[in-house]
Amino acid sequence: KKTGAELLPKVISMLDRLAKKNVIHKNKAANNKSKLTKFVNGLK
Repeated sequence: KKTGAELLPKVISMLDRLAKKNVIHKNKAANNKSKLTKFVNGLK
């Protein structure tokens, strides 16, 4: 859980950058961020 919580901001930042550069669609980035956040919060 610690590792996931530590890496989450970096991953979210990376997704935002990819969306900004039009590598992935902004909605896909938002969807992935939501799924990752839910997954990390569900870890014990």
